[in-house]
Amino acid sequence: MLSFRASPIRLVSVCSLTLILAGCQATGTGGLTTSEAPAKISAPAASAIAGDLVSRFAEQIGPGTTTVSLKQDSSAFGLAFEAALRGWGYAVVTDEKTDASKPAVPLAYAVASFEDRVLVRLSTAKIELGRAYTVTTAGAQPASALSVMQRG
Repeated sequence: MLSFRASPIRLVSVCSLTLILAGCQATGTGGLTTSEAPAKISAPAASAIAGDLVSRFAEQIGPGTTTVSLKQDSSAFGLAFEAALRGWGYAVVTDEKTDASKPAVPLAYAVASFEDRVLVRLSTAKIELGRAYTVTTAGAQPASALSVMQRG
């Protein structure tokens, strides 16, 4: 049996922040959250988080046979996320124009710091992934289980 020991106050705080992040969205095209990440995440941490989330994304939608539409972002996380998508074989378009014969899947992310964790959410019209990470000088490690929400 899996045992989880956390103070009730900390657990409530993390759950509350997760709900706030889910509810307070700045919507972009297609009703997805506008991609944003704080500039203070280091390149090694951004790369570790992006690599983990893209691998989980690939588990959910399949290997890189899809074209992904991503809002261009010059933050360390934005650059690492785009590189991780390309590394997994996804074609990435960062402008709004796409080939009509090969539609792109709009993809957005949100990164927020909370206490000593970084909370990251990845959204498409059909799936949403979320996870908390502990950031270290050498990178980042998952600090929670992966949250997966599938839509119709």
